[in-house]
Amino acid sequence: MSDVSEALEHHVRRFFRGRTVDAFTWAAGPISEQSPDFRVLRVAPAARGDLWTYLSIGGWAATSGLEFVLCTESAAARAVELLAMTVYYQSSRTLGLGHTLPIGEPWLPGSTCDHLLISLPYPFGPDLQTCHVGDRHVDFLWLLPITESERAFKVASGLEALESRFDQAELRYWQPDRPSVI
Repeated sequence: MSDVSEALEHHVRRFFRGRTVDAFTWAAGPISEQSPDFRVLRVAPAARGDLWTYLSIGGWAATSGLEFVLCTESAAARAVELLAMTVYYQSSRTLGLGHTLPIGEPWLPGSTCDHLLISLPYPFGPDLQTCHVGDRHVDFLWLLPITESERAFKVASGLEALESRFDQAELRYWQPDRPSVI
């Protein structure tokens, strides 16, 4: 494990102090060859009814200093897969704030969300978002599952307009069966 990946894991564990954190790898697909340090940390909920939080570690080298966060209602191996897909996708394209990633199928069974919006990690704030490792700056960005119509609205009206819709609807982003806000 590289020093940067080790520092990122320490950053995550410190942020989620007191919670159970487990590490997972993803052997399927090319991610293990492209990013040998890649793994996902799964943070258990702090209390009943809270969310599971998944964070990539080791993608920073392939993603120009980015790691990703995804939240689910229950423990889901699919979250590990989606983080592996995102890190791999980023290695051949440039993703950043406001970009969307098509995943070609629902993010979880029963969902109409088939895209991931790359956003600031609003549920966690800047203390999780930014990690400085020596002279390196790594950001954890949030993967927010969205629908095709929400993506189209973002393209036509802008990210801020879409985020305003999310706020007005009090978006329950973690629910696979949530309705589109558009």
